[in-house]
Amino acid sequence: MNRALKTLGTPPNAWTVDAETADITRPSLAPHPIALKTETKILRLDLAKTAMLVIDMQNDFCHPDGWLAHIGVDVGPARTPIAPLQRFLPKLRSVNVPILWVNWGNRPDLLNISAAVRHVYNPTGVGVGLNDPLPTNGAPVLTKNSWAAAVVDELDPKPEDIHVDKYRMSGFWDTPLDSILRNLGRTTLLFAGVNADQCVMATLQDANFLGYDCVLVQDCTATTSPDYCWLATLYNVKQCFGFVTDSQAILAGISG
Repeated sequence: MNRALKTLGTPPNAWTVDAETADITRPSLAPHPIALKTETKILRLDLAKTAMLVIDMQNDFCHPDGWLAHIGVDVGPARTPIAPLQRFLPKLRSVNVPILWVNWGNRPDLLNISAAVRHVYNPTGVGVGLNDPLPTNGAPVLTKNSWAAAVVDELDPKPEDIHVDKYRMSGFWDTPLDSILRNLGRTTLLFAGVNADQCVMATLQDANFLGYDCVLVQDCTATTSPDYCWLATLYNVKQCFGFVTDSQAILAGISG
């Protein structure tokens, strides 16, 4: 007699169970290998094991009314990934590569934020720092569910996308990002966003330390830091932590 089996968990890290049995074989996802050019090697990867991490493409870092602009930083460079991401993300979704938006999204009470982190955003103690209202619109700086912490309108996250709040430069520190990726069976990570030399690099380094395969998507990544910071980031990724390519190379690989 056929029994009704229930799936527990997120495929591929899922069991099927009923009252009598538990099937813990965890069926694998159908492979989707592609090849693409990087700056150091021809890279073969499996899209069925790949996820896209878009880091900090949010109003406080990329919008003219956000926090970074308020302190006098030219946010023009931070906006350069928007157009390539608009072209790239829909294609990734079409081949079932999950999109994870990894953004600063602080608790309103800042109970998990140290004085050292708060100092970065308000070094004098009298400026507009974390959770303080922006003069332009009153949105609290990098506070979860605020306009300041939201993804810029031009990128339009979809309902199937995954959102992870972070509280440090690394998206892995004190967040569920690692658990989510392991449940999804994703071991190759594409990196995009801002700032390349800060939050993107810190997250990429931690991913490498945790055993993930890391690919920096150069045209979908940017920084408002000086050019030498960008060059050092590219050098260190290629030298120590993974691979550097661009979205066109990945799209070409998908098109095959």
